[in-house]
Amino acid sequence: MSTEALLTTLDLVGIFVFALSGASAAVAKKLDVFGVVVLGLVAATGGGAMRDVLLGATPPLVLSDWRYLVVPAVAAALTFYFHPQLAKLRRLVLLSDAAGLGLFVVAGTTKALDAGVAPLGACVVGMLTGIGGGLLRDVLLGEIPVVLRREIYAVAALLGAIVVVVSERTGVDSVGSAVAAAALVCGLRVVSLLRKWSAPTPRGVGTDGRGAPR
Repeated sequence: MSTEALLTTLDLVGIFVFALSGASAAVAKKLDVFGVVVLGLVAATGGGAMRDVLLGATPPLVLSDWRYLVVPAVAAALTFYFHPQLAKLRRLVLLSDAAGLGLFVVAGTTKALDAGVAPLGACVVGMLTGIGGGLLRDVLLGEIPVVLRREIYAVAALLGAIVVVVSERTGVDSVGSAVAAAALVCGLRVVSLLRKWSAPTPRGVGTDGRGAPR
């Protein structure tokens, strides 16, 4: 499989599963069908749009390739109409979100490297590709973004991006390293949720129950 075909596949699979996650969050907030589709689109394409703008690839793929709008729209519509069934599959949705994070990180980092971005910059682009859609989703829903809370999310994305960069620099097979990096991100995210791992927070700061200092 060529690098271009690999990236396209990762992108499309990633936006589908991210759209499921974004639409599920919208359903939980009782948004109407338009809101659910919009949140699904934002969650699915926000990170990729950030990546394309940072790399100077304009217009972003979401605006130039119909698949990048149709795929997440279909995923969001399916979530809207079949959310009772999806609600019973909460763990599957969380797994899908973790898988989407891994796929997006790999795709974003690889594209940055192909564009000639330096290793450190490629890691940042890869991380933003993975977390960008979730950031925008949470902001639109009026919540503190997941990546700014205690959950292991951005750290997992950054580690996956580092694996991609190191593999590229050492000449490791691109497909194999992409799978390994995506699996690392997904696995770390899932394990951190199951074991309730979290990043450190400031000591001696209480909260009002909504995450704000008191």
